[in-house]
Amino acid sequence: MAAALSPKSKFLVLGRAGMDLYADPPGTEVENATGFSTALGGSSGNIAAGLARHGLTTGLLSCVSQDAVGRFVRNELERYGIDARHVRVLEGESRTSLAVTETRIENTQNTLYRNNASDLLMSEEQVLGVDFENYDALIVTGTALAGNPSRSATLRAMEHARNKGATVVLDLDYRPYSWVSSHEAAETYRAAIEASDIVVGNDYEFAVVANGTHDDGRRLAAELGQGDTVVVYKMGEKGSVVFSRDGSFETGIFRVEAIKPMGAGDAFMASLMAGLATGKTLRQAVLAGSAAAAMVVSRIGCAPAMPTPAELDEFLNNNTAPQT
Repeated sequence: MAAALSPKSKFLVLGRAGMDLYADPPGTEVENATGFSTALGGSSGNIAAGLARHGLTTGLLSCVSQDAVGRFVRNELERYGIDARHVRVLEGESRTSLAVTETRIENTQNTLYRNNASDLLMSEEQVLGVDFENYDALIVTGTALAGNPSRSATLRAMEHARNKGATVVLDLDYRPYSWVSSHEAAETYRAAIEASDIVVGNDYEFAVVANGTHDDGRRLAAELGQGDTVVVYKMGEKGSVVFSRDGSFETGIFRVEAIKPMGAGDAFMASLMAGLATGKTLRQAVLAGSAAAAMVVSRIGCAPAMPTPAELDEFLNNNTAPQT
């Protein structure tokens, strides 16, 4: 990694934050809901909330619309203690992401509104206004790479952060509906991976980057791990495998009674990075990420479900370490 992390590390998370609307009561289908509960959402918003729950200094680099939904997001960022100085408020017809979703594990409906998404309008000018010397790590979620001007701005941010000695972390976060084609995504992700110290993604996402099968994706992850990049290759219920020049190791998942499928990846990333910042070994940090993922899918909401350090420690103390 480019820099050693510590409890005093300052994190900047780049990407989308939005509003989540959960059908109430839990278990209800959206079309039968009598009410909705609100929460901070979006992968980057959730990761930032998870880091803040760990007491780490965290900021967000993104754009929101000048409307009620954009103001909701900014209010939530403040409530979680997330620095929003680099969240640009856009006039005009762009819109902050809105997700209408459900708290149920089977046939979960998740309707995401991202027409003319504000976060994809982040510009290189906005990035140039960030003093990356103030941050020890930049965490990028891959949706920010799906279109310009955000794509160019994100790659520039990764370049500047690395030049300033920050650890650059990429969550592939591939959403097919955001991209023109998987081939374009593969080409763009490869450029972003070259600028990254840590890359986290699932087997499907690495297959996309490899322009091939899951086997091709795993081979690519292993090859990347032979260099200076730490790769966390996630395999759903089969757990994850870490590839690095110090060797590889596997970690299973914690078995819990899940009530929804969303939020696991964001929780994993937040607690992985929090673990590294608080002195855990890479193996311990991955285990903490796996525990946080299990906790979040068994709780209501995503950002609100992110565990505190005390909650995470209690879970780890009371649950058997996952087997592979």
